[in-house]
Amino acid sequence: MNRYQSEQEIENLVRRFEKCETGADDFKHAEHIVVAVWYLHTMDRDGALDRMRSGLLRFLNHYEGDTSKYSEAITVFYIDKIVEKLNELGPVSLVEKCNTVLAADFRG
Repeated sequence: MNRYQSEQEIENLVRRFEKCETGADDFKHAEHIVVAVWYLHTMDRDGALDRMRSGLLRFLNHYEGDTSKYSEAITVFYIDKIVEKLNELGPVSLVEKCNTVLAADFRG
């Protein structure tokens, strides 16, 4: 079963993340991945990396007042892995991109 059903659902997740409206406990690994896919769907790799970095730092600062948990190496790793997977997929919908990348599970 696919996790996401519509682009609107994905866009809402991204907007809530960017506005720090998603609770810290509700923004887990899968949500990080979906936000990264959205950014890579709408901009190039460097732009997506910049946007992800700034969003994560803002999110950490908002909820913890401390950004020391942020890891540039981990963020770059996942952005690059997602880019590789998206390049394999070719031109598919944002929903399909998100669901396929989530199923890939790069953590292994």
